[in-house]
Amino acid sequence: MPYMTMDLGKVRENYEILSGEFGRRGISWAIVTKLLCGNRDYLQAVLSLGVRQVCDSRVLNLKAIKGLDPSVETVFIKPPAKKTIPNVVRYADISLNTQISTVRLLSEEASRQGRCHKVIVMLELGERREGVHLEELEPFVSALMPLPNIELVGIGTNLSCLYGVLPSREKLLKLITARRDLERELGISIPLVSGGTSVTIPLMRAGALPEGVNHFRVGDSLFLGSDVYNGSFLPNLRTDAFLLFTQIIELSEKSPVPEGNLAKNLEGKEFSFDHDLKDTRTTRAIVDAGVLDLEAAHVKPLLGDISIAGVTSDMCVLDLGNNTHGLKVGDYVAFSMDYMGALRALSSLYVEKRLVNA
Repeated sequence: MPYMTMDLGKVRENYEILSGEFGRRGISWAIVTKLLCGNRDYLQAVLSLGVRQVCDSRVLNLKAIKGLDPSVETVFIKPPAKKTIPNVVRYADISLNTQISTVRLLSEEASRQGRCHKVIVMLELGERREGVHLEELEPFVSALMPLPNIELVGIGTNLSCLYGVLPSREKLLKLITARRDLERELGISIPLVSGGTSVTIPLMRAGALPEGVNHFRVGDSLFLGSDVYNGSFLPNLRTDAFLLFTQIIELSEKSPVPEGNLAKNLEGKEFSFDHDLKDTRTTRAIVDAGVLDLEAAHVKPLLGDISIAGVTSDMCVLDLGNNTHGLKVGDYVAFSMDYMGALRALSSLYVEKRLVNA
């Protein structure tokens, strides 16, 4: 059975570095835990770092967090679906919202439960995912303010996730201006400007973050050291906190070129090969992880001279070349993972999750 590890020591290093950077700038931040897929051991480990605010897009994960530490403030980071509203109010202290009809339902449910539910209103700044248009923001907030058991605590935005629209100083200034205008026109105070995610960290480090953005929601950079803005890694952060280990179940020399008529494979992909190589031989290893566990485009063997030749539903074929590492059946091959690779492994029921350096 394949297994993956989360190295808490490396996550802690990243947490302390980021906490220091945010703290020096007067920025509060929340940990986005959706990558962890509700794994209780991993969640408990992250909470042990001293985290006081946690974001997730799954109510079940927020329920697990509240079960581990009821004092942690939880944030539901997508507009709630109608059927989830009772549990959103029950397990999320804050939710991100874009529809006034949804906020009304949150108000009704919060009144039933005798709770105050906090709201961050999300703005559309070009990503064309969730968000209220700027010209509709004041009417939205005006309709929200009288609702019982609802407290407006911030405005925010989300960029990069859908189409890769990058944050910029100009876009974030719109967010700050919107907050200022709302406070002046409606005579209210809005504590949070939640304009930062992992993709915004390079702007902050470069001194290009406008003053007034005072809240970040970070997962990718914390867990994987990712520089989402530039498609690389952030200096000083650990990038190897998560590793995937698969075991070799077959090892043999084979031609790298298939024999016979080719059609699409199970993923609907078509392949072409250099038939001049049909009489050559290379060492091929099959490991016990497939499409359900391993996202081939988002993992990389740690050992050099190894490449992924192909993946089926429950097996992955590796090209070992001349097998200079002397691998044999029963040995484990380790893979590093980016965000999507880690998400695939973490969401698989067929990958054992282990915690190291706890």
